[in-house]
Amino acid sequence: MARAAIGDDWIALLRDAGPVMIDRQAISAIRDREIARFIAANPKSKAHAETAQGWFQGVPFHWMLDWSSPFPIVAQQASGATLTSIDGQVFDDFCLGDTASMFGHSPEPLAKAIAAQAGQGLSYMLPTAKGAELGAMLAEMFGLPQWQVTTTASEANRAVIRWCRGMTGRDKILIFNGCYHGAVDDVFVDLREGRAVNRPSLIGQVQDLLPTTVVIEFNDVDALAAALHGGDVACVLAEPMMTNIGMVRDAPGFLTKLRQLCDESGTILVLDETHTISSGYGGHSNTHGPKPDILVVGKSIGGGVPCAVYGFTADIAERMAALNASRPAGHSGIGTTLSANALAITAMHAMLGQVITRDAYNHMQSITDRLVSQLKAVIAAHGVNWHVSHIGARVELVCSANPPRNGTEARAAMDHALESTIHLYLANRGILLAPFHNMMLVSPLTQTAQVDRLAAELNNALAELLACKNSGGRK
Repeated sequence: MARAAIGDDWIALLRDAGPVMIDRQAISAIRDREIARFIAANPKSKAHAETAQGWFQGVPFHWMLDWSSPFPIVAQQASGATLTSIDGQVFDDFCLGDTASMFGHSPEPLAKAIAAQAGQGLSYMLPTAKGAELGAMLAEMFGLPQWQVTTTASEANRAVIRWCRGMTGRDKILIFNGCYHGAVDDVFVDLREGRAVNRPSLIGQVQDLLPTTVVIEFNDVDALAAALHGGDVACVLAEPMMTNIGMVRDAPGFLTKLRQLCDESGTILVLDETHTISSGYGGHSNTHGPKPDILVVGKSIGGGVPCAVYGFTADIAERMAALNASRPAGHSGIGTTLSANALAITAMHAMLGQVITRDAYNHMQSITDRLVSQLKAVIAAHGVNWHVSHIGARVELVCSANPPRNGTEARAAMDHALESTIHLYLANRGILLAPFHNMMLVSPLTQTAQVDRLAAELNNALAELLACKNSGGRK
């Protein structure tokens, strides 16, 4: 595929000369061209952006403007692993709602269950028979015996932090630099030039988080040991691998050491698997280990219906029960009216029972292997200094030579101008990536033809970027 696009002579020249860098002028020129193409191809979406009434900046939520396009594609409907816009364009969807629809848009069992529940009431503030079945299904899938339901993973993480502080009597939590755990104030601390700072991009932040949030680099065992040695950290809140600053894989033995150090220091280990449920059936920790004390999962577990869960060991359940019994009457600060509503319970019941299956993961893994192989072939053919990281159904194309070991390295590897130009190029050819970095998700309904198209169009994008200004940029 790549040979036919750029020619054997050019490939041989690249391999003889070493890795190439893409010229910045080429990026700018291609981007300007692709913006014009996008505007011409999406007149209805453009008109929508110009005439939308009532929404701040024209969209129901501001991050809908974070795509690389000059205005958002306006979705009309989605099914399986494709999305159709109001302009009639059909896209191969590798974003999948940034994991919310990782198991496909509107799988039939989910659509039928939601339709049935809509006629029976959506929120009761009471338990249901399906809820009892769902608890057992969660325990079987993730290997933890006790569960609670929230509306979002952000809410679940906030609840878990409160429980951990209450159970341990400790104020501090520990996070990893560059992490993302939703809209949870406590986690918005970064390392900048080795110093912990309150994240400067936050709107309206008034509380200094530094006294109660410890931040270290991912994969730094020495820093982890030092931070937990004092016995004043209530919990470590982490993803088993980092996914929202590109992909940062766990170094060999790091998660095992994390589990060991938490046990030795009496620190509760919380794994947020909202994204890493893509790693395998039961999530990353269930597939690869080690097991956490508390597990958080959101987004995809309800197929896009707003819901999340957190599960925990029997020991944690006993400690939570004792804490709950000992506190005065009144609001706990945990939970909202819509937590565990009937619609969310029904959605998760349908997903775990009929959609999120071992067979689904087997298909996802097979298609992902094909995608990774083709992406690596494109990189090699063009001689660019890039690499591919992946695990399970999640793939990251990183515009740097070496996989980052931590958040600082991952942040440094990001090239917004280049990444956004590639995103726009692919969108103009019917392919959607996640808007924030070069992340691709494979669903149980993703087809080989979609993967092949993605690799072919990435190959074309690189060929054009290199040909546009191939006289400069060589290392």
